[in-house]
Formats: sequence, C-alpha cells, structure tokens
Amino acid sequence: MEPPIEVGADLRPEVAVRLASQGVRLLWRDDFPAARRLLAAMGKRLPTRSADFYRYRQSRRNRARVLGMLLVELGPDLRINLPHAPDVRDAVRAAGGAPGLVPLTELLGMLSAHEWRVKGVPVAALGARIHPYYGVFSPTRQDYVSLVASAPLPVVRTAFDIGTGTGVLAAVLARRGVPEVVATDISPVAVACARENVRRLGLPQVRVVEADLFPAGRADLVVCNPPWLPGAAHSPLDAAVFDPGSRMLTGFLGGVAAHLAPGGDAWLVLSDLAELVGLRTRAELLTRFAAAGLTVVDRLDAPRRRYPGRDPLAEARSREVVSLWRLRP
Repeated sequence: MEPPIEVGADLRPEVAVRLASQGVRLLWRDDFPAARRLLAAMGKRLPTRSADFYRYRQSRRNRARVLGMLLVELGPDLRINLPHAPDVRDAVRAAGGAPGLVPLTELLGMLSAHEWRVKGVPVAALGARIHPYYGVFSPTRQDYVSLVASAPLPVVRTAFDIGTGTGVLAAVLARRGVPEVVATDISPVAVACARENVRRLGLPQVRVVEADLFPAGRADLVVCNPPWLPGAAHSPLDAAVFDPGSRMLTGFLGGVAAHLAPGGDAWLVLSDLAELVGLRTRAELLTRFAAAGLTVVDRLDAPRRRYPGRDPLAEARSREVVSLWRLRP
C-alpha cells in the first residue's frame, strides 16, 4: 500500500474527492474542525440518489470507500496531535481501537457510539435507557421493541431471545414478568453489551450466553428479531441490518420448533422492507414458514413511520411495516 500524502486546510473538496476516488490516502495535518468540514464537503460531492436498491447500495459503498481515505493519526497514547482535537481516548479504547492511522469517518463513528454508550438510548417500553456498545445495533427506532412490549403474552415460564444485540428485547420480556429469559448472540461484543444492560436494569432473571442462534433446552416463547434485509454485510453495523443468504432467518425458522416447549409460541419480528425493494416476496416468506412446518397464528403490525424525504429509499421506507409474526409448529 502506498503511503498517504499529508494534506491540510488548503486542500479543496473537489481535489480531495478526485484523489480519494483514485485510491490516494490523505493524512490530515491541520486543524481538526477543518478536517470535519472537509469531510462534510466531500460527502456533498458524493450523492447517493438512486431509488434502485442495488445501485443505491453500490453508491453508498463507494461513498464510504472514498470518504474513508481521509485519515487522522492516533498517537501511542491514543491522542490526536492536531489543534482543537477532542479527547478521543475513551471512545477509541471502548471500540477496541489502536494507535496508528484511522479514517476520520471511523473515528467519528467511535465518538458517536461512545456518547450513546455513556448516555444511553431512552427506551419507552422499559422506562429506562439501553447503553449500546460500538458495533452493536442501537435501539434508536423502537417499533420492533413496542411490538414485543405490547403483544398478548401467553403463560410463559421460560423465554429465549435469539440474536439479542443490546439485550433490549430480553429486558422487555423480563419486565413483562417472564421468570427466566435466556438471551443469545453470536457476537462476543454483543454478549458483553447485553450483560451490562441487564445488570444496569437489575434483571437477574435474564441470562446472556454466546451462541449461534439457540441455547440448549426448550422454552415456552422464542423471540427473534433477525436482520431485515438479505444481502452481504460490509461493516459491523451492517450485520444488524443485512442477513447474508438469509442465514439467520433460515436458521431460526428451521430450528425453532425443536426449541419450543409443547404449546409454545415463536415470535418473529420482521420488516417488509425487503419485499418493498424487491429482495424477497411475501409469498417467499410464507413458503419459508410452511417449509419449516410453522403455522401463522397471528400477525401484529406496528404503525408506519414517517421517513425523511431526502433518503433515496424514502418512498419504500414510507410504506414499510414492521410485523410480529406469531408462529407455531
């Protein structure tokens, strides 16, 4: 890899975009706020306006690649030796970062995530805050949480929360009175995050374990909120949105019957955005249910959300519906 070129406040945004598009890394050596202004100006020159999902995603990947060429240097003590630079040490440590060159976009993501981790995200269904870790999907949109909080709850002694992330759904089930909740996640970072959140909330009835989908045993209720879009994940946060080859959805549907107690319910929380952008049809989803030997007992829909019109996929998102599917063998 070619060494980066050192740049400063005299670098024009259009020149920065041209160089970065050619794969030239740009190491910032000037005032830190000016680096943020340059990044914003570069972003304005990289529009992502296609309403076609595949072209939109391709343009987003290209935008991320180009903007990721603007670098800052973290010293051995994780400080940024630039005028007016913030103290990023705690945020970088929390994200598992290290000294060296880091894309400014990645550093800003660490800072934002650390602010969420420290302050927490208010969750109305809990009347409390959830503290997400860097790389773990934050419950900033809460329609899926509200569905689990309001769905009619049968008599449940044990519940499983598959792919728990921050642990928010496991916490909701515990707050609804489920005596024992086992939450799983394949990510060690998510497991640590969920454990901290249930500890903060004082929920000893929730046990968080690292597992690929299901824990051992059976439960009266098994809940899963898998990534909603089939497709490749290109970043840690993408993994909460994209399910390559529908692996998690297929694994959940194929295995849930074997982990349900007699008469138990499976709750699948899923958006129809994949259907609206042409990645899956409703008929294909229903066929997956039938192939797994599952019957739809009920479906609860969350109210539609208003979505900013600037999003290239705003038309699809304005029609998006998040549903809780009640399934039984």
